[in-house]
Amino acid sequence: MAPREARTPVHRLAVGIATTGRRDILRAALPHLQQQTRQADLIVICAAEEADVDQTALGELAARTRIVFAKRGLCCQRNRILAGVADADILLFLDDDFLMAPTYLAETERIFAANPDVVMGTGTVDADGISGPGIAFSDGVRILHRPGQATGRLCESPVYNAYGCNMAVRMATVRAHHLAFDENLPLYGWLEDVDFSRQMARHGRIVRSGRLRGVHLGTKSGRTSGVRLGYSQIANPIYLMRKNTMSFRHAGPQMARNLVANALRLAAPEPWVDRRGRLRGNLRALADLCRGRLAPQNVTALE
Repeated sequence: MAPREARTPVHRLAVGIATTGRRDILRAALPHLQQQTRQADLIVICAAEEADVDQTALGELAARTRIVFAKRGLCCQRNRILAGVADADILLFLDDDFLMAPTYLAETERIFAANPDVVMGTGTVDADGISGPGIAFSDGVRILHRPGQATGRLCESPVYNAYGCNMAVRMATVRAHHLAFDENLPLYGWLEDVDFSRQMARHGRIVRSGRLRGVHLGTKSGRTSGVRLGYSQIANPIYLMRKNTMSFRHAGPQMARNLVANALRLAAPEPWVDRRGRLRGNLRALADLCRGRLAPQNVTALE
């Protein structure tokens, strides 16, 4: 008798999307979820207000989609999603402008089933518009489906943190240790993915897989102001170092890179980056640090 083929245990897999002020991109991206070879059992969309979600775009996804609301802020909204997936085994957090290759969910389930010590997984981004002007939706789809696109190695490699635009978590670990996103990181929640990853890393492995492929469009609408982001570029890493979820080896060079980039590109900034605002935010944070007033929450009082 031929040996039976090993099968992936069935998990309940949820997708969570936090969104604010990006109704059009969410409306375009939601139908793309239908192309997965392994469909999500539940989709939870957390918005700041009803106008953020066009429910007519859900189509066949409507029966498996739950729309919830929370105060504006990535950490608040992601915590609301965590609370809304009580019976999920795996929760995949996606940005509202992240497009998955068709096998992404199937591969996510395979990785978590085959590696009980993996508590968090993230994918390989074929193209990331966050560092440029952004990628049009149609171009993102073409990148995912271009001929000869590599499938990636089957093995997973360890990483310091998952990338927030696509990160899957083992919910049993989250529940057992009462883990949550830190709501002291307001609004855009700069480095919230690092903070949550390092909380998870205390209980297992974090891996990246070449089989989890996607495109991050990096849509610019609905993002935080340059001044606020610049402040967070300094305040948030220092806050995370103080709470021991980010090492100086990672935080120091990142703060230095951002500060130098904002200063050097001030004379000829990229059209899609508010370098002047970011540098103002950097300097404001450094001044608050010297005065002993530095805190991530201060961004809410900035323009």
